[in-house]
Amino acid sequence: VQLQAYGGGLVQAGGSLRLSCTASGRVNGLNVMGWYRQPPGQQRELIGTITSGGTTDYADSIKGRFTVSRDINNPIKTGYLQMNSLKPDDTGVYYCNVRQTGGVYWGQGTQVTVSS
Repeated sequence: VQLQAYGGGLVQAGGSLRLSCTASGRVNGLNVMGWYRQPPGQQRELIGTITSGGTTDYADSIKGRFTVSRDINNPIKTGYLQMNSLKPDDTGVYYCNVRQTGGVYWGQGTQVTVSS
């Protein structure tokens, strides 16, 4: 399974970005897609997850600002992270992963920089 997260960039505080995650290869119909970020000099942290059935779970630190979703046309392999009301503290490298029977797969991250 290969994953690619993209859509990052530079945005002003208060702005929005939508990241996409696309999986390819042997992706199971039952999987959990997760979004994580790694701020500069810090450890990677969980943002939120979404099951293949659409159940979501979020870290308390971003509740109400970030939303994870699945693509309506390709829900097994494509997901999104909608980020609103961005703050400079949201700066970091954002990653997606897929957890399924057989393992956990990570993609290359995408840089998000929020300027004040």
